[in-house]
Amino acid sequence: MVNDNINIKQKLKKIVAKQANQFKYQRFDKKKNRDMAEIKRRPLFKTILNIIHRFVVLFLRFIFKNVIYGEKGQSVPPIKNLLLLEPASTLAMKIRTKKITSVEVLQAFIERIEEVNPIINCVVDERFAEALKEAEEVDKFIASGVMSEQELLEKKPFLGVPISTKDCISVKDLLNTGGVYHRRNVRAEEDSTVIARMRAAGAIPFCLTNISELCMWYESNNTVHGRTNNPYDIYRIVGGSSGGEGAIQAAGASPFGIGSDIGGSIRMPAFFNGVFGHKPSREVVCNKRQFPAPFTDEQRNMLSTGPMCRFACDLKPMLKALANEEHIKLLRLDEPVDVKKIKVFYQENDLGGYLISPVDKDIQDALKKVVNYFKNSLKNEVNRVEIARTKNTAAMWFANMISKDSPSFAEQVAPDPDGKINGFVELAKWMFGKSNHTFIGIMTSITESTSVEPGSVKHKYLLSERDKIIEEFKEMLKDDGVFLYPTHPCVAPYHNEPVLRTLNFSYTALINLLGMPSCNIPLGLGSEGVPIGIQVVSNYNNDRLCLAVACELEKAFGGWVNPPESK
Repeated sequence: MVNDNINIKQKLKKIVAKQANQFKYQRFDKKKNRDMAEIKRRPLFKTILNIIHRFVVLFLRFIFKNVIYGEKGQSVPPIKNLLLLEPASTLAMKIRTKKITSVEVLQAFIERIEEVNPIINCVVDERFAEALKEAEEVDKFIASGVMSEQELLEKKPFLGVPISTKDCISVKDLLNTGGVYHRRNVRAEEDSTVIARMRAAGAIPFCLTNISELCMWYESNNTVHGRTNNPYDIYRIVGGSSGGEGAIQAAGASPFGIGSDIGGSIRMPAFFNGVFGHKPSREVVCNKRQFPAPFTDEQRNMLSTGPMCRFACDLKPMLKALANEEHIKLLRLDEPVDVKKIKVFYQENDLGGYLISPVDKDIQDALKKVVNYFKNSLKNEVNRVEIARTKNTAAMWFANMISKDSPSFAEQVAPDPDGKINGFVELAKWMFGKSNHTFIGIMTSITESTSVEPGSVKHKYLLSERDKIIEEFKEMLKDDGVFLYPTHPCVAPYHNEPVLRTLNFSYTALINLLGMPSCNIPLGLGSEGVPIGIQVVSNYNNDRLCLAVACELEKAFGGWVNPPESK
């Protein structure tokens, strides 16, 4: 009887345990089902938003094109002085061989600025008088014969050639506002490292170009200097933050220039203006004495300073002049590159990024032509790839930018060093034309608090995704590969249109995340009469592959196009 009671108790325990487990599994299944339903809802929600977003973008494009602006906007006058059509390297050669003088060259570019700047507003400060005096000294020095032509080539490869840069890179005695209103009267007390290096190479800084507010938007517009217009169509943007630099190069008003790039600020303006712009490998070029400056290692790894120019042949000598001494050997810039032996990888788009425009047909066609050129004319090994993580670029980039140790946008643009602007107050003031900030700057100050929390699970996940995509690219490119990718999904938008195309910058931001070199390569004008192009990417310190491809594609497709005369 006792044994029977024990058996009954054991059976009851088993039944209770079984029922408890069933209940537990039921709860788990319900939670799992809820999670799965949420996962299913999210893509559906994003898909619906993407559809709505594309409809709104297309509708506003129709309004901008047919109602607000109508016909194509004015372009800058055609270049008439043949000196303006020479690469910086050729100008330097002609100066040191006494075929022309530095003063002649400088005067030609000053006159071009005076011709185009009232139309496109790219130059925001200048030192023409001082530069002309320096040019006179160069001509006297060359005439003295103290150094031979070969010595001048080796030690001062750009002697006597004028150079421009953007208003965030310090040039002694010129403005250094960063596009921020409260810094409107700030002037640089000394040269930035990159300007000092170009001076050492013989170049003469002669003007400063426009940027976006705090260099954090891809239209160059601020309340200090106003808005810059595209040389091919003044109704369209020039990009940012090196937008003024892209415009001055495209207009033929500067032989070459320097930009900086933390999310595409060299390559987007180069793309929109149809010129070459190279973002070097991380840490290759010194970023000292710029405003704003990076605050964290992640930001420093993403920020690169590099060359912008009309002619691909100027990229390599510029990078040699700009690069840190310890990186020159790593870059192997003088090592010959057989373009036919380069492995070519390409991807047509970002595989469906959230709230990002589809790639324009003109750009798709241009990329196909380049791929076919490598495949059929040069007989390269060509591979089409689909790197799934590219669709999440924007989220990874924002996660990489954010830090508890970094001041916010609202703090950096505030007049009080210990304060910050109130975005909602500034928005109200902006509606009445009373704010000292741009609309996009105000919206950035309002929305930045919604960013991922530094150190959160999501933040760590996004950083781990960044590390994984870096490894994917390193494994793919190795020491002999390049990656072809759109620089931007659409040609230069109309002014203010980027407000609804905010995340399109992810095409360039991807390469900042990687820290790899990337060069925008112009491929002529598209069906809308404005520039098109693509970017070429290589592995760390393989910048020479990007530059070699840039030279090859310029030869094959023509490169920069002189802005045609307005009809």
